[in-house]
Amino acid sequence: MSDQTKPRETIFVVDDEPVVADTLAAILRQVGFATNSFHHPQAALDQAQINCPNLLITDVIMPGMTGIDLAIQMQKVCPQCKVLLFSGQAATADLLEEARTRGHEFELLSKPIHPADLLAKISNQE
Repeated sequence: MSDQTKPRETIFVVDDEPVVADTLAAILRQVGFATNSFHHPQAALDQAQINCPNLLITDVIMPGMTGIDLAIQMQKVCPQCKVLLFSGQAATADLLEEARTRGHEFELLSKPIHPADLLAKISNQE
């Protein structure tokens, strides 16, 4: 299958800071991914009911729902969806450990993340 007929990967980027979500989504679109940005975790879950992403990239610490809870719920709706978490806050380690004790293993990237590092991680997910 050539690159032109290969379906594009769909990526959801979720961060309560609009500039972060929108900038990451724009970078990913420039390299050929079909990308949606969300500023509220529930909006990403609602959209997943219609169109499952191949990859969820989400901040961990957000109001209303953590990125870890979003990732767990997203994988229930879209079992094939891979997850990359990112955070700039120290409290994330405790949340990740709690998720591990419940049987969920997620990779964590530190904020701020350089676009080249993010693209390298995404290519490792495929």
